[in-house]
Amino acid sequence: MYIKGIYKRTIYNRDNYTVGLIKVKDNDFDPGLNDKTITFTGYFSEINIDDHLLLNGEFTVHNKYGDQFLTHSYEIIIPEEKDGIVSFLSSDIFKGIGEAKAQKIYDALGNDTIKIIINNPEELSKIKGLTKKNITVLHDKLVEYESSIDTIVKLNEYGFTNKDSTLLYNKYKEKTMDIIKKNVYDIIDEVFFYKKVDTLALRHNYDVLDKRRIKATILYVMMEVTSSLGNTYLTYEEIQNYLKRALLKEVLENLFDECLIELEQEGKIVNKEEKYYLTKLFYAEKNITKRFVYLNNQPVQKIKKIDSIYDEISKNNFITYNEKQKEAILKAFTNHFEIITGGPGTGKTTIIKTIVEMYQNIYKLSSSDMLNDLVLLAPTGKAAKRMMEKVSYPASTIHRFLKWNKDNNKFGVNEYNKAAVKMVIIDEVSMIDTYLLDSLLKGLYYDTKIILVGDHNQLPSIGPGQLLKDLIESNQFTVIKLNELYRQRESSNIITLARDINDGNFDKDIFNCSDDLTYIKADSYDLIDKLNELLVGYVDVAYTDIAILAPMYKTKNGIDNLNLIVREIFNPQVNQNEIVLGDTKYREGDKVILLVNMPDDNVYNGDVGIITEINNNDKEIYIDFDGNIVKFNKSNYLNFKLGYVISIHKAQGSEYKVVIIIMLNEYGRMLYRKLLYTAVTRAKSYLYLVGEEMAMEKAIKNNLLNERNTTLLDMINEMYEEKSIN
Repeated sequence: MYIKGIYKRTIYNRDNYTVGLIKVKDNDFDPGLNDKTITFTGYFSEINIDDHLLLNGEFTVHNKYGDQFLTHSYEIIIPEEKDGIVSFLSSDIFKGIGEAKAQKIYDALGNDTIKIIINNPEELSKIKGLTKKNITVLHDKLVEYESSIDTIVKLNEYGFTNKDSTLLYNKYKEKTMDIIKKNVYDIIDEVFFYKKVDTLALRHNYDVLDKRRIKATILYVMMEVTSSLGNTYLTYEEIQNYLKRALLKEVLENLFDECLIELEQEGKIVNKEEKYYLTKLFYAEKNITKRFVYLNNQPVQKIKKIDSIYDEISKNNFITYNEKQKEAILKAFTNHFEIITGGPGTGKTTIIKTIVEMYQNIYKLSSSDMLNDLVLLAPTGKAAKRMMEKVSYPASTIHRFLKWNKDNNKFGVNEYNKAAVKMVIIDEVSMIDTYLLDSLLKGLYYDTKIILVGDHNQLPSIGPGQLLKDLIESNQFTVIKLNELYRQRESSNIITLARDINDGNFDKDIFNCSDDLTYIKADSYDLIDKLNELLVGYVDVAYTDIAILAPMYKTKNGIDNLNLIVREIFNPQVNQNEIVLGDTKYREGDKVILLVNMPDDNVYNGDVGIITEINNNDKEIYIDFDGNIVKFNKSNYLNFKLGYVISIHKAQGSEYKVVIIIMLNEYGRMLYRKLLYTAVTRAKSYLYLVGEEMAMEKAIKNNLLNERNTTLLDMINEMYEEKSIN
């Protein structure tokens, strides 16, 4: 169905998604709508008030706002009769014209006014009262207008949705169709993914071995492999093998070589010593190397009365630091760059708290001045919140500090708009990937002091790189390794197990020796029964105090299925409202976990909450994230899932009073040392290992998945070698 009408008012507009009012002049389904004003929605390019629009779509009913016309495609119609032409030319599109001049123009040129202005603008000079600026505005705006209409229509015909067509036109303007015709793969970016573009290209008769397609696919496989495996480069043979898998075709070696050379010439990849990098990733490693080497080489600072201030704060806090902790605290002030690493309970957070207190004391700063000088950062909202609570000082995610715009995936704090802070302390550094650290460093002035804090034995980042590991193993920087326990008693079997895992030892004699570490034998067949028996005793425990961790989502004993089973223990159906989303039924009282960052609502990926209300009439779900109630509807239902059982990756950066880890042989390749170590170190008081001893032993012995192909360590050492030679 279609509607023709005049755009009267904007109700909402963001990133091309528009809700507005249109006065209907014609339609093909209800004559009674003519001359009425209705609400329409959809994705639009630069439409303006009083534009004449042709909307193709359908009526829908919004739960809150009622009837709306949902637009699938549209055209801007250039009016061809007197009233329409005068109204159009006197609209806000053509600044300085107004109704009187528009009337004069129509009187002189008639119904062909628009065509004449576009093709013979000199005719306007014959009309009294029009300035050269008026004539230029009329001609240029109409040409631009006609181009946008024509381009949107052609993109729709090419196979792009209305939303995609609008996004493309707004990015490339009048060059859009030239780019599409020359090489459709050139539009691949954060919005237009490879697979979507590739499907369109093949539909428009690109050969499967077209060089343009091969080059785009090389970039695609490099992005996929670096993201999924964490490598920062690929070898020649790796690219060749992944390319064959993606294309389902063999590419002749000379053609493959040509494509690699052209990609290098175009600046899209870097080839260094037969290591092939995405250009952005290569220079990210370079930038990190240069910055930390520069900071590390700065002269040691002398701080007046630092020892007496340290003694005073230690005394006031009733803390006796060990030598390593003291060294970490003092070097935070004398050095420009420092790494503090250690396992759970070694006092990393206490050290951060003391550094913050000493900084304010040394420089005699007010609370507001402190916020301008010293910043605490973490990669996740959970980790930032935990640090803030323990340190009693504001902490932020790196994304929030950098003013991340989720719509265009860009940072407001960057190399052109730096943050004027003097010291940055970053916790949970093992979780930070190369891209994010590079972006953070670009947003800081070159002499900003940086302290990295983390446990390099934990899981590395999901994205490319193994930053903490490479920085430590370079042996070029000040690294304080904390080994003595501070938070938990030395006799803790949880800590003993964590150390054994790190050392590659499997000592099952520590199981069940005390109440803090319990092993429950179970296999794939009786796991659920054993889990039921254990969890009955924890039904009344606060949802934030307990975590059930598993390494894999699929299979009978995977996270997805276990969530449904565990839910019936913690939240059985007793007249609660329910709603089905996709394949999952949710009910009031369910524990859920957030899957994305929602900074506008102050909740982040990995946050756990409870569904407090399901409103089936309005299709709304209210979730309580530790006192912060967030509303969800159709637009963001996919942002959460059941959280009774979560992945070990999702638990990273958090601590729980009670942790239950499921380890079965069927988890196969997911059984490796860092994964188990990370899971174990989430537990503060009680740890339960449920599963098979063989699975735990396999995980402890398997250290192979820890290695990633990165060159940060090599770059650091090369830079120091060059300095020593020069």
